[in-house]
Amino acid sequence: MIRFFPESALQQLEFEKVKTLLAEYCRTEYAKHKASNLRIHTKKEFIETELQQTNEYKMLLQGGQYFPNDFSHNISKELKLLSIPGAVLSGEQFLLVKKLAENTGNIFRWFDKDRRIAYPALTKVVSDSYYEKTIVELINEVLDETGSVKDSASDALADIRMKLYRKRNELRRVFDKIVGKLNKLGVLADIEESFMNGRRVLAVFAEQKRQIKGVLHGESDSRRTTFIEPEETTELNNDIFSLENEESKEVYRILRKLTEQLNMYASLLKIYFDIAGEFDFINAKAKLAIAVGGNYPMLFDKAHVKLINAYHPLLLLYNQNNNKPTIPVNLSLNDKSRILVISGPNAGGKTVTLKTAGLLQLMLQSGLLVPVHPDSEMGIFKQIMIHIGDTQSLEFELSTYSSHLKNMKHFMENANGRTLFFIDELGSGSDPNLGGAFAEVIMEELAHKHSFGIVTTHYLNLKVMANKVPGIINGAMQFDEKNLLPMYKLIVGKPGSSYTFSIAERIGLEKRLIDKARTLVDEDHFRLDKLLNTAESDLQQIEKKEKELHRLLKENERLKKEMEQVLNKERHQQQVELLKQQNKITEDRLAYLKDMDRKLKALVHEWKRSDKKEEVMKQMNALLFDQRQKQVAEKKDKKLDEKFQETGGEIKPGVKVKMLKNRQVGVVKEIRGKNAVVQLGVIPITIGLSDLVVVVDKADETT
Repeated sequence: MIRFFPESALQQLEFEKVKTLLAEYCRTEYAKHKASNLRIHTKKEFIETELQQTNEYKMLLQGGQYFPNDFSHNISKELKLLSIPGAVLSGEQFLLVKKLAENTGNIFRWFDKDRRIAYPALTKVVSDSYYEKTIVELINEVLDETGSVKDSASDALADIRMKLYRKRNELRRVFDKIVGKLNKLGVLADIEESFMNGRRVLAVFAEQKRQIKGVLHGESDSRRTTFIEPEETTELNNDIFSLENEESKEVYRILRKLTEQLNMYASLLKIYFDIAGEFDFINAKAKLAIAVGGNYPMLFDKAHVKLINAYHPLLLLYNQNNNKPTIPVNLSLNDKSRILVISGPNAGGKTVTLKTAGLLQLMLQSGLLVPVHPDSEMGIFKQIMIHIGDTQSLEFELSTYSSHLKNMKHFMENANGRTLFFIDELGSGSDPNLGGAFAEVIMEELAHKHSFGIVTTHYLNLKVMANKVPGIINGAMQFDEKNLLPMYKLIVGKPGSSYTFSIAERIGLEKRLIDKARTLVDEDHFRLDKLLNTAESDLQQIEKKEKELHRLLKENERLKKEMEQVLNKERHQQQVELLKQQNKITEDRLAYLKDMDRKLKALVHEWKRSDKKEEVMKQMNALLFDQRQKQVAEKKDKKLDEKFQETGGEIKPGVKVKMLKNRQVGVVKEIRGKNAVVQLGVIPITIGLSDLVVVVDKADETT
């Protein structure tokens, strides 16, 4: 178990309030007892199991899944009686035992093969037990749904109840006959009959009582009515009374036998009771986690704290109820930065930050999900020490500072590498110079002990030493100097100003008094505080610019994505057009082949019928070879079209021309009447001007 100092540490960190809040979500006494006595573990396996169980149940609740744990009765007494030899449970008590067994059966059926894999931590609750259906079967054999013993529970009971049925019917007939007779005589009161001492009696006017023979059972308060059992029904009432007595004895015997039969399952039923309570407790923890935004951070078996967007759960709930925002805390304590010194103005959130870290650590080690970002990292500490507020002790006649030093003595003597401490206003209550000196000594000693902690202070010397002593770092609560409002935001890595003179100026204190106060302050001290003011103001401006930069980067990223979508759409459109062109070429080719096939089939048919087969063969050769020449010509034209562009114009020496018949390109050397001499490679040829057309290189045309 974890150790605390002082004894009131849990109250000071408000852990008791969290336990009370948790208990409100519990339905069973078992779960309420566990919540009120919430254990704070130091072993990772215990903490991990409880966190996983809570997280799995939280996922069930958020997913709207039903978990069949509906039993909430406290039957500790019944289960204890069940284990005592000779004890007898009533029918109503057996019904509660039956409900517990049925509840357990529903739970075991819920944990099928798939759910045992999906929810391994919750499965651990039932992993060492089993469901025994005999318990419900034994109770059902004896009791009906109202808890009454069935007639079929024994032959003797069935016989007794049959006799009772007959006797009661006989009594009713006789009694009704007497009432009818006496009504005619006018001796019965308005109510006519009643029951006294378990027997059916007549309600007779007091002055007429001597006219009826029977047993007097009593009178009304006014003594105007007398209750008489007629002598005709006395024997029948005696028989019924005797049979009812026999029935009670037989019912008792049957219930006792049933108790003995279930005695062997007493320990198993106790386990069922604990299982129902345990799931109720886990359910309460999950509901609390949902209420405060609890998550499962990464857990380490060492001293370690890395809180991302952490909230004080009680403050968060309070602000939610009042529609107020809550500023999250971000801080980190590790091997290199073990102690955080937080400075800043009063009411700026220093103590809240300190309490947030302390309370979340206690909650985590109790198996409760904590309101932090899931990427947060939290370790395990074996000792928590706290010093918050005025700890003056009247009992020991100690002043505030004496009590402070006494606590610090305990801190320094007992702190170690698995200690997490919290000190609010270190060194306060004494002379600033002397108190500050002692505070430095205390800080250095705790740093040398490798303990982890958070310290709040106004002392400048502690702010200065923080970044000099290994393991100690500065932190500051931001303050809006312009509007004199705290921002409740922690900035790690720099000290903060107390804004003493700024606040005095803003509230309108006389400048003469402020200047006088400044003269009384050490110049270096004043300059440092002013420097901190300026540094924090500059930092706030940098943060604003950084936020704007992040906004612009996000906007740029959005525009980039939109541009990529447009480009992708354009590429897709181009691809579609290319496919359309390819499909068109294929369609033209298919049409050509179909036409050729049709023509060839017609020629073959003609060849078979005709006597002039040579003529048909010529037509076939012309069809085949002319088409091939046409294809070759088309290929040549395509190549030429890729290289040259027809421009037309005057044909003269020096220009390039294309020959229309043989589809070759050459250069005109000279003009001879209606002919031109064209140089093709190394050979000059003469060709008519009408068979030529002027062309240019496509590359030249582009330039």
